[in-house]
Amino acid sequence: MFSDSSPSMDPTSPESETRPESNPSPAATNPATVQPIEPTTAFESTPPSPAVADPPRSDSLDELTHDLASLHDLSTRGQWEAILDKISQTRALFLLTKPHEHLTYLTYQVIALTKLRRSDEASRELDSLHNDFDGDLYRYESFPEIYPGRKGSMVPFSLRWMHALVPTKIGNRQEGLDRLYTLLGFVRERVREKEANEVWKKREIFVMSCLLGFHLGHKEFGVSLELIKELIKRDPLDPVLVSKLGSVQMQFGDIQGAKATFARVEKMNSNSLVSETQFKNLVGRNRALVYVVEKDYVSAVREYEECIERDGSDVVAVNNKALCLMYSRDLSDAIKVLESALERVPTAALNESLVGNLCSMYELAYVNHADVKRTLNNWIARVAPDDFDSSCTRV
Repeated sequence: MFSDSSPSMDPTSPESETRPESNPSPAATNPATVQPIEPTTAFESTPPSPAVADPPRSDSLDELTHDLASLHDLSTRGQWEAILDKISQTRALFLLTKPHEHLTYLTYQVIALTKLRRSDEASRELDSLHNDFDGDLYRYESFPEIYPGRKGSMVPFSLRWMHALVPTKIGNRQEGLDRLYTLLGFVRERVREKEANEVWKKREIFVMSCLLGFHLGHKEFGVSLELIKELIKRDPLDPVLVSKLGSVQMQFGDIQGAKATFARVEKMNSNSLVSETQFKNLVGRNRALVYVVEKDYVSAVREYEECIERDGSDVVAVNNKALCLMYSRDLSDAIKVLESALERVPTAALNESLVGNLCSMYELAYVNHADVKRTLNNWIARVAPDDFDSSCTRV
């Protein structure tokens, strides 16, 4: 079944120094099947693109961290190998002199290793830290000569997040989930302490959304419904969250409930999280999803085409239009849709699921599919960021 949801919901900005954020990496593409794509979302089980740190802020410790701006710049371009090289050189030259600098650089290192699918190494880096993130060792007031007058934890929120995420990357899903729920409790405690601090409220939503993605990825629909309903209680007029509820209901088999939820979305308006175009495409993708479930692929294609006309970089609409064409036995046009997207908007379309779908279509359409896939793989090697998993081409 196709699924659809919402545009990106970025992780929150750092507490003090710039703190790079990281979303769960894409799940491996099943070589035997084609995959519907869901939008890049903090609470999806397979969001494809890397999330990165905010630019340095003059009112924080960013300006006191060695060459942090260059790490941020490299991360925005997906140059994770270069980040690892830079960290190694910086350490070799003993350029990191303050405790918070070591933690910030280690955070970038763990994210880079995870992005490059070297999660075992990332886990070892995390193991090198003291177990108690909230102990005196990682508090500013423990180093008054370095941070006069500053109090609180110097542990980047992103490092706490990676500490929870990495176990799920090395097969320890339950440990990762336990750590995520522990992180949620930590964030909620901070929300209670700082009721007016929107940063921590956004972090709470972020962690809840990530938990939702993990549970959905394992078809644990009961707990997923509870999480999404709790999120909606916080913002009942958010069309993105309500659309996600409809998507979960659809996966749960509650088709009529999903239709009612999608109808509720259509009565809403765009808000500060989504533009008018994004809202219209959200509604269009919801309608298309209902058509897909009903196997009315012609109507679904029409909805997806309208989405693409409004926003040519809507990779969800592009991918799912191609799948509808394929299921309608129009394999040639399905291939053209995906190839065109890669040519027009490579930054958006370079997604492991989309590329995996295209390669599956090549295998169905061409006798010499190995040569065609090799050509695609060579092009990807030239233009893709370091964390793109080229194994999805199955060359």
